[in-house]
Amino acid sequence: MTGWWRHIAALLLALAPLPGAAQELQPMEDRGDLLGWEAVGRVDLGDGFCTGVLIASDLVLTAAHCVYDRATGRAIPPRAIAFRAGYMNGSAIAERGIDRIVTLPDYSPRADGMIRGDMIRHDVALMRLDRPISSSEADPFRIHVDPRPGESVSVVSYGRGRAETLSWERDCKVLGEVPGLLAFDCNVTFGSSGAPVFVRYGTRSRILSLVSSMGPVAEDGPRSFGMQLPEAVTALKARMRAGDAPALRVGEGARRITVGGGRSGTGAKFVRP
Repeated sequence: MTGWWRHIAALLLALAPLPGAAQELQPMEDRGDLLGWEAVGRVDLGDGFCTGVLIASDLVLTAAHCVYDRATGRAIPPRAIAFRAGYMNGSAIAERGIDRIVTLPDYSPRADGMIRGDMIRHDVALMRLDRPISSSEADPFRIHVDPRPGESVSVVSYGRGRAETLSWERDCKVLGEVPGLLAFDCNVTFGSSGAPVFVRYGTRSRILSLVSSMGPVAEDGPRSFGMQLPEAVTALKARMRAGDAPALRVGEGARRITVGGGRSGTGAKFVRP
């Protein structure tokens, strides 16, 4: 067991139930439900999907493991990916292609498609749209910089069995953190990879983290993991501006959830200490 996994295992054992159980997922079944959440969308990958979120008119955050092909172990070409903001039942508020993707230099996909603890903190990809989406269509979210244990968060995501509409878990909690990594009691599933974990900031929500992995379900509820974002996003923006080549390293990919229920891919991964 690596040092990182010792930290995570200790964290899981130490996490005590917090007052108030996480709420049920609330399906967003009509356009009115999407008001304010239009910047969250489905990242379509050909044979599967993840969840992504706009942080600028032309920039989308998602999980890095989403943009690697499990079958070939290679980076998925940007032209093969589409971002569909506010996607619902076959239509989107705005749909764009991708012209460039960058990941962090320390992200290294595993051959078995699992996301290990030492990779969760690097499991972020920044995608540039081929055309901006106007703020009148989808208003981008900002990054939150001050996570606090016990803080109430929410998750907006697609997932297995709910690929056609977003779902909103309105109230789950930050359970704790180790360097670069956050633990939540949010209920996520395959296909939720890259989904934004939001914290309320005044009258607007900000992105605290992205869903990277699922942990084993504890007696008091589910466990999920994400990364701390401020430094990662700053580094990714710098790489995007600098025009690094190659933007994505060839490596072993992670499986994604397949639309239609196949097993050529899965989204969020189970974490194995």
